[in-house]
Amino acid sequence: MQQTSKLTIKEIKGDAFIDAFDDFILSRQAIRCSPATIAFYQYTARTFIVWIEQKYEISEPNQITSHLVRAFLADLGTRSTSDWTINDNARAIRTLLRFWCEEGVIAQPVTFQMPRVRKKKMSVLSSDELRQLISTCETPRDKALILLMADSGLRRAEVIALNWSDLNIGNGLCHVNSGKGGKSRTAVIGSSTLQAVQGYRETLLFARGQDPLIQSKKGTRFTYGGFLQIFRRLSKRAGIHVTPHTMRRTFVKLSLRSKMNPLYLKDLLGHESLEMVMYYSGQFDEEELIEAYKEHSPIENLFNAQIMI
Repeated sequence: MQQTSKLTIKEIKGDAFIDAFDDFILSRQAIRCSPATIAFYQYTARTFIVWIEQKYEISEPNQITSHLVRAFLADLGTRSTSDWTINDNARAIRTLLRFWCEEGVIAQPVTFQMPRVRKKKMSVLSSDELRQLISTCETPRDKALILLMADSGLRRAEVIALNWSDLNIGNGLCHVNSGKGGKSRTAVIGSSTLQAVQGYRETLLFARGQDPLIQSKKGTRFTYGGFLQIFRRLSKRAGIHVTPHTMRRTFVKLSLRSKMNPLYLKDLLGHESLEMVMYYSGQFDEEELIEAYKEHSPIENLFNAQIMI
């Protein structure tokens, strides 16, 4: 769940808003949205409702206009909120208002333009940087974690949710039972990662069945915050800024460089289309572009072909 800002969230005041909000959340539960998605809507939709109640003294959903939505999104932009967070809030509000319109809570559709997300160069590790990061891992757990994420492309939440029963030590198959959107899939890890995971397992008191695969020092499942602390510590030690999603993007980039079929990569990542695979792969540095161009330059290949003849 991404928070919109440091705005303190208070309870919704208006009875009409409370009933309409509760009905919306119930509808998300009814269509089997994941707990994380429901929490996302609970936070973002409530933030919007509380803001318009306080700012404009709005008392019922039917008073919401496109202007109010744009004002709220503009206000988010004044708080150094990221493009993605603003876009996420806009997406949640759009879903909320569409539901209310379909249910007759508001008389007319409330339309607005979705905020643009400026394309930024995403952090991804080179082969040398990944080796450097691995070399800074001082514990079997840290090494197993980094190799697992770089070798599988698993998301942070997916790694946290993994149990020992989800990993087949014999062939490296990793069963993801709680992927994004509640979808299940299969990931794979190689022999070097399996060896590191086995070495980590030998340090644990409880490493069977439903025990967490990656554990805190107390042997419990990681919280999101505790999980991020590992990456902050490793980033400082390695002198490289690394996040869990950096590892996922690195998996994509290095897999494509190794000539993995993008269709296989799509399924390993848990995506329904190649769009995100191509999005991740579109971040290349200058040296990689020069190297690729030298190999595929039309003119160089043309002259080399003449020489061969």
